[in-house]
Order: sequence, then structure tokens, then C-alpha cells
Amino acid sequence: MKEILALIQKDITLEWRQRYAINGILLHAVASTMVVFMSIKMMNAPTWNAIYWIVLLFSSVSAVAKSFVAESTGRQLYYYGIVSAQHLIVSKLIYNAVLTLVLSLLCLFTYSIFLGFPVQSFGYFVLVISLGAIGFSSTFTLLSSIASKSGNGNLLMPVLSFPVIIPLLIVAIKASKKAMDGLDPSVLTKDLLVLLAINVLIVTLAYILFPFLWKD
Repeated sequence: MKEILALIQKDITLEWRQRYAINGILLHAVASTMVVFMSIKMMNAPTWNAIYWIVLLFSSVSAVAKSFVAESTGRQLYYYGIVSAQHLIVSKLIYNAVLTLVLSLLCLFTYSIFLGFPVQSFGYFVLVISLGAIGFSSTFTLLSSIASKSGNGNLLMPVLSFPVIIPLLIVAIKASKKAMDGLDPSVLTKDLLVLLAINVLIVTLAYILFPFLWKD
């Protein structure tokens, strides 16, 4: 656990030294909301919900893609010599999950200010977007590690990401729409379990497969 915490601290320190990266991600989220606000003054609940997930999706790609793609070969070789692959991927998953959760709440906050807040079941809506954000971060972290092995990781990352993320996105949109309508919690249980199962599956695959990618 001490090694994982040290790796997370390292990522936070690097992010703080390169604040332009995180500032660019936050600006992307806020600017996307402003563009939607200026383009569509009035929107119904399904449109509000769909556009929110689109903004969060693209913001998450920008935030998480650099996890491995931005790492130089020399730095990766250095990590290979001092830490285990399992500890490295766990630290990346935790850090990116927290980053994406913060990003999702920021998007929700700016959305609420400019586009209203047509959500009737706030608690369940936040739970859905939290599970969705963790799913995004886990998926993009794994795909970033795969894309980093190619010569054009920045170009390969979106190509790999979107076909894989579609099932998670569909479930998240349906579940959040039910939360917006204030439906009975029992109706949401199945969707929440599906989101949780997808997250567990992705994290497990990342933990098992990453050591093989790391050795390459």
C-alpha cells in the first residue's frame, strides 16, 4: 500500500508541476458547457442527460489518455526497475478514478448553473455518474497502457476507446435518465448492478493483463 500511495503522490506532484494540462481539461469541460448553453437555450431532460454524458466522455478521454501515452520510454523503463506492474496499474486506476470523479462533479455543477437541473432523484443521479466516471477512467487507463505501446498513442487512443466504451455509456445514460425522472429505486437496481459489474470486470482485466503489457 505504501508503494501505491507513493505512486499516487508522484502523479499528483507531476500534475501540479504541469498545471496547464489539468487547467486545459477543466477549461474543456466548462467551455463545452458554454457552447451547449449558447447553442441550445431550452432543452428537455433526455437531451440534457445525453449532452452531459457526451461532455463528460470527451473530457474524461482528455484527462486519462495521458496516463501512459504521455510517459516517455525512459521513465517507463525506470518505473519497470523500481515498482511492480500491479502496484503501478492500481495507482493509475485510483488516481484517474478520483480525477474523473472530480471532473464529473465539475461538469454537473457548471451544467446546473447554465442549463438548469432537471433531476428529481439527486442521490441516485450522483451515484450513477460516479459509477459511470469510474468506468470511464478504468477503461481509458487500460486502453492508454495499450496505446502507449504503439508509435502513435495519441491517435490510437480514441480509436480504441469509443467502440469499447459504448456499452458502458448506454447503460449509464439509461440509468441516469431513470434517476432524473425520479423512478422507484428498485427500477434503478439492475442498471446500478450492471454498471458495478462492468467496473469490476474492467479493473480485474487491467490488473491481470497489464503485467503482460508492462513486460513488453
